[in-house]
Amino acid sequence: MEHSASNTNPVSSQSKKFEPGTHGAVHELSGFVPLMGEKILMDLEVVCFELARRFGVSSGIGAVGGLSSGFDQQFWHWMRFVVGLGFGCGSWLFWLSVLKCEEVNDSPIEEVRLTVPITDDPTLPCLTFRTWVLGLISCALLAFLNQFFGYRQNAIYISSVSAQIVVLPIGKLMAAYLPVKSVRVPTTKWSFSLNPGPFNLKEHVLITIFANSGSNSVYAVGIITIVKAFYHRQLHPVAAMLLAQTTQLLGYGWAGVFRKFLVDSPYMWWPSNLVQVSLFRALHDDEVRPKGGLTRLQFFIIVLISSFSYYVVPNYLFPSITALSFVCWIWKDSVTAQQIGSGLHGLGIGSFALDWSTVVGFLGSPLATPGFAIINILVGYVLLVYMVLPISYWTNMFGAKRFPIISSHVFNADGGRYNVSTILNETTFQFNESGYESYSKINLSILFVFSYGLSFATLAATLSHVALFHGRTILEQTKASFQHKFGDVHTRLMKKNYDVVPQWWFYLLLALVIGLTMLTCEGFGKQLQLPYWGVLLAISLALVFTLPIGVITATTNQVQYSLHDHLLINWFLHP
Repeated sequence: MEHSASNTNPVSSQSKKFEPGTHGAVHELSGFVPLMGEKILMDLEVVCFELARRFGVSSGIGAVGGLSSGFDQQFWHWMRFVVGLGFGCGSWLFWLSVLKCEEVNDSPIEEVRLTVPITDDPTLPCLTFRTWVLGLISCALLAFLNQFFGYRQNAIYISSVSAQIVVLPIGKLMAAYLPVKSVRVPTTKWSFSLNPGPFNLKEHVLITIFANSGSNSVYAVGIITIVKAFYHRQLHPVAAMLLAQTTQLLGYGWAGVFRKFLVDSPYMWWPSNLVQVSLFRALHDDEVRPKGGLTRLQFFIIVLISSFSYYVVPNYLFPSITALSFVCWIWKDSVTAQQIGSGLHGLGIGSFALDWSTVVGFLGSPLATPGFAIINILVGYVLLVYMVLPISYWTNMFGAKRFPIISSHVFNADGGRYNVSTILNETTFQFNESGYESYSKINLSILFVFSYGLSFATLAATLSHVALFHGRTILEQTKASFQHKFGDVHTRLMKKNYDVVPQWWFYLLLALVIGLTMLTCEGFGKQLQLPYWGVLLAISLALVFTLPIGVITATTNQVQYSLHDHLLINWFLHP
C-alpha cells in the first residue's frame, strides 16, 4: 500500500527529526564516538532516515498498524540510540585495535620510542676488517686505562663513549685509504676485504661493544691487588689469570641464561644504552638543521669542545678546585669542622667540586639516569648522610666516636689501625682464632656500619620490588619464551634479520667455566682458599640475585654492588 506524502498522521509532523542534518537526540551519542566527530553523527542520521523511509514510519505506520504516536516516538528514540551505540562501540573497538597495533609495533617505553628507530638494514657489512682491528684495540686500551686510573682516590672512568667518538674518524680514514682487494686466509677458503665500503653504523656499533667489554675493570683484580699489596703474598700467575678470566666468563654465562628476561623483554630498556644510541644517530643520521637551531651533530661538537676546554682547568691548570670546602678553610683547626665540612673525610656540608670526575666518579653520569631514580637516590642520601649518620655519630651509637666518622679502614677496640698480622698465620695464611680472641674484634666507622647493614636491606628490597612491580612481566615473559613469542618491534627485527646465538652455547659455557673455577680454587696449592662448595654457594647466590638486580639496573641505571655476598660466604667459611 502506497502512502501519500500529505498524510496528516501526527507522526508525519515528527518526520523532520529523522532527516539528515537535523541531529536531535543523536547528539547524545557523541560521547560514544568522540574520535569520529560530526561525520559519524551525520551518517547515523542517514541510516535512521533510510530505515524510516523504507518501513513507512515517517508517513503513518502507527495508524496502519494500530500503534500510538507516543509508542512510535519512543521506538525511534531507542532505535537511534541502539544504532548509534553500535556505531560508537564499533568505532571505539577499531581505534583501540589501531592503537594496540601501533604499541605492539614500537617500544612500550617512551624514552626508547623517542631514541631508537624501528628500521634496520640487514645488508650492511658488520664483521669487517675495520671492526676487528678497531674493536680489539679499543677493548684492550680501555681495559688498561680504567684499571690504571681505578687506583686513584677519585677514580677516573673512561667509558666506551670515548672510543665511540674516536673510532669514527679513524674508521672513515680506513674506508678512504685502505685497498679494496680481498685477502685470502692461508690454508682455508676464507677471504675478506680490507675495505668493504663506507664505514657504516653497524661497524661503529660493534666496535663500541668491543670497547664496552673492556671498559669495566675486572672485579677479581681487587682480590689480586689486596693479596699482593696489603698482605704481601704471592699468587701463582696462572691462578691469578684464571681467577680473572673465570669470573668474567661466568657473567657471559648468566647473561645468556637470563637473556629472555633482561634482553628480549621490551620493558628492560637499559637507560645508559640510550645515550650511546642517541650519539650514534647524531653521528650517522642525515639531519636537516632546523631554522634557528642546531642539528644533533652540531650540538654534540659544541658540547665536546666546551667540556674538553673546561676539563683542562681542574685537572691540569688548577687541580686544587677538585674539592672546595669553605668550612674547613674557616675553622681549619677544628676537628668537628673537618668532620662536617670535609668533602673527602667528612659530611661535605659547604663543600663542592668543579671537577666533573668528582661528580660522576662513583655513581656514574646523572645524564643517563631516569629522573625518578635520581630523586630516590637523593632522598636516601640526605636521610642517611645528613640525618642518620650525624645523629648516630654524635650520640656515640656503637661507640662511634672512637673512630673517624667516615673511613674505609678497620680499627681495633681502642680506635687504632687494626693489626691484621695478629689474626693471620704468616706461614699458612689462615685465620688465627686464638689471636683474634686475645687481640680485638674488628671495628668499622659508623658510615660503613650502615653501609653493610643497608646492603642487606637493599637486597631484600630488590627482591620485593622486582616481585611486586615486575613479577607479572617476568611470568608473562617466561610463558612467551616457551611459545616463541617475542617482545617489541626491535626484538622481532633482530630475530628476523639475524641468527640467534643458540641457548645451549651459554649453558655449555656456564658449565665449563664453573668446572674451571672449581679447578682454580682447588688446585695451585689452594692459594685462593675457597673450597669447591664455596664456589657452588657463590653460583647459587648468583642464580637467585642476578635477575632481580639486573631488572633494577635495566630500569634505573643503578648497579647494586653485593656487599652481602662477601659477608655471607665469609660466615659459611668461618662460622
